[in-house]
Amino acid sequence: MSIFAYNRIMVIGNNGGGKSFLSKQLAALTGLQLVHLDVEYWLPNLQRPPDDWWRQKNIELAAQEKWILDGNFPQGGALELRWAAADLVIFLDVNRFACLAGVIKRNNNGRADGPRDFRESWDKRFFAMCRAIWNFTRTRKAGLLAPREKYPGTAFFVIKGRRKMRRLLREWKEQKGL
Repeated sequence: MSIFAYNRIMVIGNNGGGKSFLSKQLAALTGLQLVHLDVEYWLPNLQRPPDDWWRQKNIELAAQEKWILDGNFPQGGALELRWAAADLVIFLDVNRFACLAGVIKRNNNGRADGPRDFRESWDKRFFAMCRAIWNFTRTRKAGLLAPREKYPGTAFFVIKGRRKMRRLLREWKEQKGL
């Protein structure tokens, strides 16, 4: 698979699965504009936006000619809007232990690609996220992948695990001559 054939790439998956890491690497390789949906979605003080506002924001994002959109945020039908506009959807299918390790690591080290005015801490919100990660396959995975049936023409690629992700990144760098 050559990543360089695509101009609109969505990266989705469980929290802590490496979406932002992969998206940053892809942006560096392809030159496509990277949009972290965590930054776009959350209003000040981690307030959720109204669904109609988020939907309109996604219409604007998806209308751009070239992009990498990093994140899930299906509220207001936004996931389906992005899927319909994407050339390629990459689903990171990373096991929940690795995802939990990922959020614990970033919780300790901070993150630049998160919501404005947000510092992760060991609080109720963090432990709720850990529960959501643990239950992802049972509670959120099917909904996240549901648009695939409606848009069979959109290229879809699953990356199973961090090793495969690193291997693909090496291959793509070699294709680019790096």
